[in-house]
Amino acid sequence: MKIALISPNPQHLRTLQPGLEAKGHIVQSFEGGKSRMAAVAQESHPDLMLVDGMCCDPHELALVEQLTSAHPEIAVLLMCAMQTPEFLLQAMRVGVREVLPSPVPPEALETAVARAAARMTATRRSTAGSSNGSGDSGGQVIAFTPCKGGAGATFIATNLACLLAAAQHQVLLIDLNLQFGNALSFVSDAKAPTTLADLATGIDRLDASLLAASAIKVDAGFSVLAAPEDLSRAAEVKAEHVEAIVRLAAQHYDFVLVDLPLGLNALSIRALDRAQRIFMVLQPGLPYLRNATKLMQAFKSLGYPPARVQAIVNRMEKTSDIGLADMRRLLGNVELHTVADAPRDVALSINRGVPLVSLSKSHAVSRSLSELAQQLSPREEGSPSLLGRLFRRA
Repeated sequence: MKIALISPNPQHLRTLQPGLEAKGHIVQSFEGGKSRMAAVAQESHPDLMLVDGMCCDPHELALVEQLTSAHPEIAVLLMCAMQTPEFLLQAMRVGVREVLPSPVPPEALETAVARAAARMTATRRSTAGSSNGSGDSGGQVIAFTPCKGGAGATFIATNLACLLAAAQHQVLLIDLNLQFGNALSFVSDAKAPTTLADLATGIDRLDASLLAASAIKVDAGFSVLAAPEDLSRAAEVKAEHVEAIVRLAAQHYDFVLVDLPLGLNALSIRALDRAQRIFMVLQPGLPYLRNATKLMQAFKSLGYPPARVQAIVNRMEKTSDIGLADMRRLLGNVELHTVADAPRDVALSINRGVPLVSLSKSHAVSRSLSELAQQLSPREEGSPSLLGRLFRRA
């Protein structure tokens, strides 16, 4: 990978360049600050730009945004001595992939550069696969992110997982809402003796057997890796843990569904990076649409291909004040899926801990979700439907 390294500190340049070159990268060093970014991009055309000497002032990110807008093909990593949550969020919004400490430990830099290289490779493969009809040999990773609280992302993710498992697939649902996740309760009354936090603390022992043993088996082919019950244990899960778990899961399951919390953070971005499909879940209301627009802009900044992002409009009624035509006008070319509105039946399903698609195959919500599951897992000609297989097995 071709790397441009910019720093006002000559010692940092002398320290960082040999380590990167030892890993096989082509590295060019430039002494100076962030004002050199545009000229370096024009001169060097790097794959990755490492910029040292940023402070925690969000206003400094204007130059970064100009670079990422003009050169979206260049991945940008910042090295910043002082970091605040506001700065990190703003950096993500303008297209920065990661913010590292300054001076950065060699191991942390090596890991971050390796992640950037892996993302580039995955993006290129995804682009090639979409153009020639091929895809990764591993399982599909599908992320569900709510546009607003109460959107219904967990309900949709759990019911789709049930449908996909009924179609003879091996499905793992990962509850990444670490503080308030309750995906398991949507489909089972079982308690999880082992959670995502337990798996993270034993990450050095992670393998397929440990992953399977840590997940709760809900039904044949359907397991849930639950969020921790104790709020304090959420801090034990790090971004690198999420990446390792999702990567391993994709090697051993046909579908890995990730139920994300509201908003973006370092952990959810790692899951989104590995997702072949990202479903924004919203309802037909202006606050949801505004947030969906913000998410789409964030996904663009993160370099996700537009075809990877789709929207599920939950609780859609023919009499909604905002119709599908309005949504398409506001959201652009994003593919829209709809789920019927049935608040009483959905609430009954959640309170009983039984997927609605298991309670009634003819329900309008079940039909909506079955159509979406069919798109995720097209059946061969003449084979029974997803819901048909589900109820035949019951």
